[in-house]
Amino acid sequence: MKLTWLGHAGFRLEIEGAVILIDPWLTGNPVFPEERRAEAIAGATHVLLTHGHSDHTGEALALAREGLPLVGIYDLLSWWESQHGITAIGFNKGGTVELNGAAVTMVNATHSSSLTVEGRPVYAGHESGYMIRGEGRTIYVSGDTDIMADMEWMGELHRPEIGILAAGGHFTMDMERAAWAAKRYFDFKTVIPCHYDTFPPIRQDPEVMRRALPGVQVLTPKVMETVEL
Repeated sequence: MKLTWLGHAGFRLEIEGAVILIDPWLTGNPVFPEERRAEAIAGATHVLLTHGHSDHTGEALALAREGLPLVGIYDLLSWWESQHGITAIGFNKGGTVELNGAAVTMVNATHSSSLTVEGRPVYAGHESGYMIRGEGRTIYVSGDTDIMADMEWMGELHRPEIGILAAGGHFTMDMERAAWAAKRYFDFKTVIPCHYDTFPPIRQDPEVMRRALPGVQVLTPKVMETVEL
């Protein structure tokens, strides 16, 4: 299993027979080297979206027009299918879809979700997180969220070993809150913080998380660095 950080909340996850681009914001992302776009998307099989905000859906329609199916909340993807003629797999919380051998279950998050259309925010379906199972392990992708009581049953039921946690503060949990949630509700062996250091309001020091989670491997890869999980 391989994971590559694409900057901000974006990841390339190679698991089972799938190469999943999670919340890929490439064009216009201030920390992503746009000359490496082809490398980032090479061999991709699916695009998985947590919610509608542009810093998560930025590359989605362009990738869909290049032939990649979009996967995510039904409301947003069914609308995009009708408006843009793309291929999409829309589902909802509690549902599980199979992506080339990887099982992806949609779970709750607490945030907001909208698109900007003609200068106005438009409802884009509910925000979500995911439990991704494959190769004998489960990864929790929190999406944009704060701490929530749902994390208790999510940790107990799904038992993820790996957590990809939004930790930038201002719009989501910060490093301290994400570490508290990890310690209180989960039994992670590995945690990867994301959604931080993209622009000034979400500057964070990942050492805060590392200090708060003794015994947990806290990985902070560089943008476009691949780690083996």
